[in-house]
Amino acid sequence: MDSDLEIAQAARMRPIAELARERLGLPEDALVPYGRYKAKIALEPLAALADRPDGRLILVTAMSPTPAGEGKTTTVVGLGDALCRLGKRAVIALREPSLGPVFGLKGGAAGGGYAQVVPMEDINLHFTGDFSAISLANNLLAAMIDNHIHHDNPLRFDLRRVTWRRVVDLNDRALREITIGLGGAGNGFPRQDGFDIAAASEVMAIFCLATSLADLKSRLGDIVVGHTRGLAPIRARDLAAHGAMAALLRDALAPNLVQTLENNPAIVHGGPFGNIAHGCNSVLATRAALKLGDYVVTEAGFGADLGAEKFIDIKCRKAGLRPAAAVLVATIRALKFHGGAEAAALGREDLPRLERGIANLERHLNNLRNHFGLPVVIAINRFAGDTDAEMQLLQQKMGHHGAPVLITTHFERGGAGAEELAREVLHLVDRGAANFRFLYDDELPLWQKLQAIATKIYGAADVTADTKVRAQVRRLQDEGYGRLPVCVAKTQYSFSTDPLLRGAPAGHVVNVREVRLDAGAGFVVMICGDMMTMPGLPKEPAATKIDVDAQGRIVGLF
Repeated sequence: MDSDLEIAQAARMRPIAELARERLGLPEDALVPYGRYKAKIALEPLAALADRPDGRLILVTAMSPTPAGEGKTTTVVGLGDALCRLGKRAVIALREPSLGPVFGLKGGAAGGGYAQVVPMEDINLHFTGDFSAISLANNLLAAMIDNHIHHDNPLRFDLRRVTWRRVVDLNDRALREITIGLGGAGNGFPRQDGFDIAAASEVMAIFCLATSLADLKSRLGDIVVGHTRGLAPIRARDLAAHGAMAALLRDALAPNLVQTLENNPAIVHGGPFGNIAHGCNSVLATRAALKLGDYVVTEAGFGADLGAEKFIDIKCRKAGLRPAAAVLVATIRALKFHGGAEAAALGREDLPRLERGIANLERHLNNLRNHFGLPVVIAINRFAGDTDAEMQLLQQKMGHHGAPVLITTHFERGGAGAEELAREVLHLVDRGAANFRFLYDDELPLWQKLQAIATKIYGAADVTADTKVRAQVRRLQDEGYGRLPVCVAKTQYSFSTDPLLRGAPAGHVVNVREVRLDAGAGFVVMICGDMMTMPGLPKEPAATKIDVDAQGRIVGLF
């Protein structure tokens, strides 16, 4: 089988204006074209759709990720294509890839095989420049903070309590902790600083949760960037920075329209990390898709313990979204890994380890059904080495839970390989079986919200933190931020904070290392375990294989 890139480069794409007109009813003047095959949907035409009824929202999530891969984005694309094959007006809504994983280890976020969004190279590289605009807006604010301090510091920043960090959309561990302002008085005041990856920036979160340009600007102004010695908060609007930041983000805020390999519409916009931030595409993109389609398929980052929980408790809570059903993605290989099999042995039949690993899938299923009230269908991405005995064991075990388990082959066959999945999803959605609910109430204190996530979703026995962190949480509660949702930053590889603890661990302790207030985004980040907000590159980064040939074609991109 050809590589993802070779399949994408062989695609016969339709001009995006033609696709938008025929499939979405959008006139050409509603688009801001970026070449022939990608465009932004202007905000004003989107606002004019407000009175249209919404389509039905389908959430695709997954078991805990493994090195074997599960294919969540691929399933979103395959399911969207399958719904269109069945004659439904379906739109998919995805996040944009971050260049950190693209050049690092994980890869891109455009799907794979014959279930991809295209133009794949553009989407996985600079696309329409949204990440650049987000990074610039973030770093403009950082520059204005240090410039303000240099020019007599009238807001009285305590240099020890400047909390705003710079960002870059690359994995660069050397930038995690830095010292700035060296070289003499003309370069400002020396202080400790650091970089996060752009996808972890509060500006990215704000960008993805904003409902309009005015809302974006207001949220940017609410960013708390530091404190005085008396612990009074200093915000971006106190520096008069939010207007210029909004100006940098104005064009980027419009959602991006592309297409699948099967020429079905796909809206790809925003890209916060699911293990650090809230891990969902933009509210504007999801709302646009709901107005333009009868069925919208979207995803949430990493496993359901991170992605689905944040999608529901942060994005749905703030945007008023209500998913009608969930698709829980898994593979036989990944389940065996969670049962204790080593990565090199995943291609061999191993029923005992598969049986042990199913516990991971069972907990995700339980969480989606019993804590969030969603009807669930399990989608198994079939690999060539999966045996009939393994498939039968999985279906037998999950059959005890009454959850439909469907085998999909969309990676190899496109939408045709997910038609059975699409029919089951339509059955769940049209039956109206959802009893959607949040995990916790707004009024619950911050610490108890974290305890609810840790004990109910992660299976933990308790949550711990040192005295300094607990005091910070109490201070945020006392300052009026207690009604905000909690965004947990932790490893994606385990229900615990230990990435090596596979399966469905129970009784473990979740330790909170750091707390960050994202007042503009409207949530409190609890950083747990060893999670880093600036990842590092692996020993052999993917960047070493990416190149441009003599004809200007990109090669080596997955």
